[in-house]
Amino acid sequence: MKKFFIFLAAVSVLAACGGNPAVQEEDEHPKREDSQQQQTLKPEEAEEDSAVPDGTEKGEDTPQYRLNDQYALEPISNANPRVVLLTIDDAPDQFALEMAKTLKKLDAPAIFFVNGHFLNSPDKEEMLKEIYDLGFYIGNHTYSHTDLTTLPEKKQKEEILSVNEIVEKVTGEKPKFFRAPLGHNTDFSEQVVKEEQMLLMNWTYGYDWEPDYMTEDGIADIMVNTPYLQDGANLLMHDREWTKDGLEQIVTGLRDKGYEIADPGLIQINE
Repeated sequence: MKKFFIFLAAVSVLAACGGNPAVQEEDEHPKREDSQQQQTLKPEEAEEDSAVPDGTEKGEDTPQYRLNDQYALEPISNANPRVVLLTIDDAPDQFALEMAKTLKKLDAPAIFFVNGHFLNSPDKEEMLKEIYDLGFYIGNHTYSHTDLTTLPEKKQKEEILSVNEIVEKVTGEKPKFFRAPLGHNTDFSEQVVKEEQMLLMNWTYGYDWEPDYMTEDGIADIMVNTPYLQDGANLLMHDREWTKDGLEQIVTGLRDKGYEIADPGLIQINE
């Protein structure tokens, strides 16, 4: 969001990594089970007319949500607390555009976090542009999906800034959200993200890299029925065939439980 939103209540959104995300991302990720014990947001009854309507149009509305230190959404003022955020990592590999079309059909907003190394051809750049033109936010997931804690500062900066440059060249807009590979940040990478005026983001739960959930029905069931589903949950998914196949079930299942799909454009970016 624009800097003029700075008058809103100050919050800490750039929390240090320290193992907060829930389930590990992909099978090479370290366990971070401590975040699975994150506090459930206090339930509040919200007036129906205060809820953010679903939709995928990017806008400049007043922020209605902030990230807490567990990377879940918290309502600002009287915004509907019963929301979830959809995010898709490792785009655009093979299925991201099809996933975007499914979400568009369902009127379900999401952030697509891209890896720069996938944007290695005009066809992939066109795929990214089409996802953006469908109304979805494009996030930065670094160039090569390398653990930033293993890289010198110069390389960390290149991993982040190169993706911003590519995305801006293709879409005309720099990413507003950043998610580090494996959820691993450094003090330096966090500073770069802050200087780029992006929101540092991890997740609260995800499962689609686990062998037990690499089927359409398996991933759809666990994403909707996990005990970690709560108000403000930040759902991690990936550009994977089984996730693509189960995506409609996931969205309808979440809605059947009374959750609204949060518009990323209503998340506070800067304090």
